[in-house]
Amino acid sequence: MENVIEFVKTLLHPQSIIHYGGLSLLLFVVFAETGLFFGFFLPGDSLLFVAGLLCGTPIFDVHIITLLFSVSIAGIFGNFVGYYFGKKTGPVIFSRDDSFFFKKKHAIYARDFYEKHGGSAIIMARFIPIVRTFVPIMAGVVALDFKKFIWYNIIGCISWVFSMTLAGYFLGRAFPDIQKKLEYVVILIILISMIPVVLTFLKQKRANNQSNN
Repeated sequence: MENVIEFVKTLLHPQSIIHYGGLSLLLFVVFAETGLFFGFFLPGDSLLFVAGLLCGTPIFDVHIITLLFSVSIAGIFGNFVGYYFGKKTGPVIFSRDDSFFFKKKHAIYARDFYEKHGGSAIIMARFIPIVRTFVPIMAGVVALDFKKFIWYNIIGCISWVFSMTLAGYFLGRAFPDIQKKLEYVVILIILISMIPVVLTFLKQKRANNQSNN
């Protein structure tokens, strides 16, 4: 049990994922966070940013091109799995009981987000934690045309992976000493990535209050 707990703790810290698991574990985390409903708690934005920041260093000796394309493939296939899961489970997913690995409120939030933005939600969701995990599932639930889903999926994933990873990469090249303050960088990225979640939540809450009044 202690080994399982330690493994989970490792999955929550971007630098630990890279340090202990290298590229293989990084790809698994990206795949899980974008395709498996229990992956919502895994780091996404901060992991890509830190991977780009450390790319090419002794800590993470991977070429940037290899990193970009391998992570993009993992994210694309992750969403395919999420879509397939949603298509097979359908409305049943909303009747599941809450557990550590599943929160019904996240599924409902993603459903509302998808209903508001349509297919473009698949692209937008890539940049929003938690929503990123559940929106492809919702696309499967509503049986979005698979050909359209393919394009939304590819465009969204490449945009997300390239922007986050290259931002970290170029920052690391410009300021090599920033690696010494990696923990502060991770905290900053997490806070920035949560801004869309907070703004959307407040907007939804305001809309609900207005409808109740």
